Amino acid sequence: MSQETAIANFKKFQQSWIEQLKHSLSHLRSAQNHHRNSTTGEEELLRAAVERVMELCREYHRAKCAVTEKDVIGVLAAPWSSALERSLHWVGGWRPTTLFHLVYTESSILFESRIVDILRGFRTGDLSDLSPSQFRTVSELQCETVKEENAITEELSEWQDDASELVMGTSSDLDQRIRRLAEIVHRADDLRLRTIIGVVELLSPLQKAEFLVAAVELRTGVSGWGTSHDRRRSADV
Repeated sequence: MSQETAIANFKKFQQSWIEQLKHSLSHLRSAQNHHRNSTTGEEELLRAAVERVMELCREYHRAKCAVTEKDVIGVLAAPWSSALERSLHWVGGWRPTTLFHLVYTESSILFESRIVDILRGFRTGDLSDLSPSQFRTVSELQCETVKEENAITEELSEWQDDASELVMGTSSDLDQRIRRLAEIVHRADDLRLRTIIGVVELLSPLQKAEFLVAAVELRTGVSGWGTSHDRRRSADV
């Protein structure tokens, strides 16, 4: 398979994947509503809806890994993404620490909306009700993720600093440097997947669903807004 074909195939996969993500979002919301309205607090639908989204994340990771092996330069160019999405990219994708900001933001918003119940001693069981232990573990995971992010950023910076070798080196040198770049992107993608898995594992079933709803809304929202913006820009030309 040529590099052009690999990139074209991943672009088609990306479009289909976004649609599946949107479909999974409706399942998550439905499972949330069912859980809140259930007198027994059934969690089976929540767990199934959460697992559906997590499997999509793993599927994306596998597909991205395969196309990176074929054409890492094409992956970093990300022709399937809008200009807005590319402006937000870190090493070919979203920055892992974004997830921690999402947890804190959603927790704060829900806490403010339910503060009366919380002060009365009612346990909500959602992201407004994160325990001190959960906050501590999330903070520890965030610190570890920041360290890994910084190490990967530094490695990419070193690769970029040696850009002259791409022009002055031999063909074998070029192949070796491209392989090194692919390894850097793989490390970034592995960190992205490990981070979302790590955050989800710290949460209760309802908290997992709420967190993933926010994450999917952010992902699909940025994609949709960016695509619309690109269309407006093209129409203005």
